[in-house]
Amino acid sequence: MTVCAIGVDDKREFGKAVGEELVRTHGKKRYYGIPEVRSAARARKYPAAWDCWALALYGVPTEFADYHRSIGVACDHATMKSEMVSALTDGASGSWFDADMSWLEWPDIDLPSIFDFL
Repeated sequence: MTVCAIGVDDKREFGKAVGEELVRTHGKKRYYGIPEVRSAARARKYPAAWDCWALALYGVPTEFADYHRSIGVACDHATMKSEMVSALTDGASGSWFDADMSWLEWPDIDLPSIFDFL
């Protein structure tokens, strides 16, 4: 499976599972470092090839490009984050999405309805 070959349902499940693990192990934070995100994905038994999707959603935005440069893959942070947010909100993010916004800053969203671990 390539990095980009992840379906909407997988994005939704993956986003929720990694988020739950991050909050469980590190508390609620606007952003998480690469080691925290990777560790959370491994703890939930997801493949390393999917890490970039979790990094787009939960990672420090400035670290995203550095991570991709280090693995030799060109990925667009805003596009990937938009896809993850759309999957988690069933497309309701179209009117307010901002790639610089932390997952904790999503407006007019009942976060516990999306992230049932909150």
